Amino acid sequence: MSLFAIGDLHLHFGCELKARGQTTGVWRGHEERFQKNCAALIGPEDTLVLAGDHSWGKNLQQAEPDLEYILQLPGRKVLLRGNHDMFWDAGKTAALNERYRGSLFFLQNNYFAYGDTALVGTKGFTFEGPFYLDRRGRIIGWDEREAVRAEKLVDRELERLRLSFEAARRDGYRKFIVFLHYPPTNIMEEESSFTAMAEAYGAQQVVYAHCHGESRFHDSIEGTRNGVRYSLVSGDYLRWMPQRILD
Repeated sequence: MSLFAIGDLHLHFGCELKARGQTTGVWRGHEERFQKNCAALIGPEDTLVLAGDHSWGKNLQQAEPDLEYILQLPGRKVLLRGNHDMFWDAGKTAALNERYRGSLFFLQNNYFAYGDTALVGTKGFTFEGPFYLDRRGRIIGWDEREAVRAEKLVDRELERLRLSFEAARRDGYRKFIVFLHYPPTNIMEEESSFTAMAEAYGAQQVVYAHCHGESRFHDSIEGTRNGVRYSLVSGDYLRWMPQRILD
């Protein structure tokens, strides 16, 4: 039994694709390549966490073909909300879990049991700019109004992550792996409220996505910090090969 993760599939089987650059380079035929990689790597007793941005569908009807694609992948599938997952209203997570009971698990204000470890998570959020740069590309300022708005969204997502942790703790779990869609820090930060919460609850790992496109791969922290391992699992970063998170 192994735990794998990847994010940012950006499927569009049920709607027209309007995203620039998603039909060329590493994105060309990525659905087929990812499917083949999963078939070769993941067994029926394994678990695959999909860290957000599953579908371009604007509603569940448009997203259903994409969810059907995910259903056909091997192993148990756990889904996290991404910023583009318009089909998934945060307040209707229970309804999605009921609809796909036994097939897909939607991680929001709850947790998924993986052996003696609880998989917890939320979409997350981080301030992404606009940043103001000097001629050498160094950050010399940023949009303060947008930064205040981002802080409010971070507070909301922190509460959702806390609810996830606490649900698992009430059931006796003391080992945790955190999944976020957004990175835990922005390009200006070495630590954040998300990293602080991960440390406070004794999380072993923080796994995140969202940073795709080569210019974004190093927007946040990677490696081990204060006893917590941080990993980026965006699909194009991994070349559509799910990353093993835990055996």
